[in-house]
Amino acid sequence: MPTLDWLNRAQAFTTSARVPYRLLQEVSVHTPTAKSGAPAAAPAQAAPVQAELVEAQPDPAGSPARKDITDNLLIQGDNLEALKALLPFYRGHVKCIFIDPPYNTKSAFEHYDDNLEHAQWLSMMLPRLQLLRELLREDGSIWVTIDDNEGHYLKVLMDEVFGRGNFVASAIWQKRYSRENREAIGDVHDYIHIYALSPEKFKLQRNLVPLTEEQAKVYRNPNNDPKGRWRPVPMTAQEGHATAEQFYEVVTPSGKTFRPPEGRCWGLAQATYQRLLVEGRIYFGKNGDAQPNIIRYLSEVPGIAPWTWWPSDEVGHTDEAKKEIHALFGKVDAFASPKPERLIERILHIATNPNDFVLDSFLGSGTTAAVAHKMGRRWIGIEMGEHAATHCLPRLQKVVDGEQGGISKAVGWQGGGGFRFMKLGAPVFDEKGRIHPDVRFATLAAFIWQQETGTALDASHTRPGTPYLGIHYKVDSWSRPSDKGEELISFIKTPAFACYLLFNGILKDKRPAGGNVLTQAVLGALLALHATTPEPAAPLLVYGEACRLGEERLQQANVTFKHIPYDVRAR
Repeated sequence: MPTLDWLNRAQAFTTSARVPYRLLQEVSVHTPTAKSGAPAAAPAQAAPVQAELVEAQPDPAGSPARKDITDNLLIQGDNLEALKALLPFYRGHVKCIFIDPPYNTKSAFEHYDDNLEHAQWLSMMLPRLQLLRELLREDGSIWVTIDDNEGHYLKVLMDEVFGRGNFVASAIWQKRYSRENREAIGDVHDYIHIYALSPEKFKLQRNLVPLTEEQAKVYRNPNNDPKGRWRPVPMTAQEGHATAEQFYEVVTPSGKTFRPPEGRCWGLAQATYQRLLVEGRIYFGKNGDAQPNIIRYLSEVPGIAPWTWWPSDEVGHTDEAKKEIHALFGKVDAFASPKPERLIERILHIATNPNDFVLDSFLGSGTTAAVAHKMGRRWIGIEMGEHAATHCLPRLQKVVDGEQGGISKAVGWQGGGGFRFMKLGAPVFDEKGRIHPDVRFATLAAFIWQQETGTALDASHTRPGTPYLGIHYKVDSWSRPSDKGEELISFIKTPAFACYLLFNGILKDKRPAGGNVLTQAVLGALLALHATTPEPAAPLLVYGEACRLGEERLQQANVTFKHIPYDVRAR
């Protein structure tokens, strides 16, 4: 596959691996403002909250009504470091990523620099895309807005990061409704590059979009049908794989007969046609002598497949976005290049369902988080500049309080929920690999689990108050043909190991030779605990500060021991 080449390309591919993991510090918690008008923010001491992040892990099968405060995070800090900090806790859990990165238009805006040298821009984007890919669910998708300055280079870069075969489409968003006359050829659109980790799953799970009135005008009700507006749909289909039941004579009310034209068949088997005829669902024209059509009611149309042309009258435009921002912040302190809420609504409607996780690591003025909150999605927003506090924070507080701008009335938003405001803290590991003293058990557990399994730790599989982190399974799959000629996929799920962590006195024994050290007594406690797990025969992988047992005893107990911090590579 052709790839881009630029200065420092090789170094850019290793940037994300060299970024240190950092703690996340909770600054404040935000809920609906009290009726008395008191501030809704509850100040928090600058303590690491990774333990709470583990406990707030997303549940894909969770209740759509769930709006836990801990689910929604506004993070201020460099988005590369913030993405790395999130990785152990949200890897493989985000359903939809939307980002609106700098377009590299050679402009310097008040709130961010949009004037990077081309190679610098590519080196900035690559590691962030790599980390974003790791955060996506298997059925997740990423949507990136861009214009002609870097759009085509970004497409090739995303081909390399996400795989050319995972490209879904490049939608064209009409960002202006009036003609642009300042350039030789007026700029009226942006691109939205769309990739999915599994395009097949994305196609099966993506939502249809509602018909506009312009699209629905073909549905009429000339006969005052009590079921409402309808349209005739041709009843013929290509002959290709037709069965004998799709070739029959149709007699119209006028007595005229029809057979399928040459090379075509009826789209319905004869029995289905007879049933629809009795139900009054076959239309023979005004005079009852035309080729049959199927009656389809507008009320039965769930929507239409999204396509790549997104006109401004459907999803908004830049002027609409500016008016939304002016209504929130006034014209003096407004954000320079916001996106309209209707545009984000369209993306989240297609790509997500209530309770899914949405991530925006170039949050800007906070539009993605605001729309996700109003639509009942859980969200994480990352913004580096001061406007994380001066723009995003107050805007999202207004959303929680029930502000009625943007899409609020369209989705029936009345306020509620909450979010946490976070900042990046100290590195989890120092340059020598030593663990920061603020690191708690749940934090290190998440890092170790990710290191060993390549996945985020699922808190529901752990046993709080014990060293047990869960069972990691090896899954083998293969396909085989069935008797009906279909391809069946079979799976074998084998327990690879059960993971245990001896850290921070989890066994309530902080003596040097006690709870953080694998002794004979501690091993006995682990084996007793292991016997109660879903896979008591699985090998044990134990992390601890030291081991007092010999290799023969470890082998006898089916235990692999790894030392903290020397065997912890997540740094």
